[in-house]
Amino acid sequence: MASIALVRAYQQSFESHPYGTLAFTNGALNALGDVVAQTVQISDHLRQPHEIRPDFDFLRTARFFAFGFGIGPLIGRWNFFLERHFPLRFIGGNKSGKVSLRALSKRVAADQLVMAPIGLTLFLGSMGIMEGRDGNHIKEKFKDLYAPLITANWQLINFRYMPLAYRVPFQSTCGVFWTLYLSMQNSREASKQDYSDAMQRTLRNE
Repeated sequence: MASIALVRAYQQSFESHPYGTLAFTNGALNALGDVVAQTVQISDHLRQPHEIRPDFDFLRTARFFAFGFGIGPLIGRWNFFLERHFPLRFIGGNKSGKVSLRALSKRVAADQLVMAPIGLTLFLGSMGIMEGRDGNHIKEKFKDLYAPLITANWQLINFRYMPLAYRVPFQSTCGVFWTLYLSMQNSREASKQDYSDAMQRTLRNE
């Protein structure tokens, strides 16, 4: 019953304030993904002998919330655009039947060729800025992460089965695992850059 009430409350909120609802929902789910990522990373450190337990980075989670909050309405607008310009067509005209593979392929292609690159660019750029990185570090982040991350981004089921109102939160809920992956990759890249900077400072001081 609680889950039904929650769904009903979300639907009412979406109908009255769609973009605000998407912003808060997407921000919260992005933050959740980072919390899971940090929990996994802390647990991994504890399994290693002589490892110092890292502190939970609340600012890192706040950065993921801020990014999710900001991009949620953009993704919502994009889904409205897809719904209007790339409608799904069902074989035989029966919406409970099979969807046209051609129509689905067009929608997926539009998303992967347009929104996926934009979203990943915004993620890497905004994270670099919020982390206080300079232009060279942000360029290095793009060089190291952009290609492997863009190839991992697929969401076929989202366009077939999810109603429009639930598409962004469903995408973000499944994306908790995607955010976990993004968070870990971004964290590894940040650690790599910090280590490289520290080594360069050490060499300059010798």
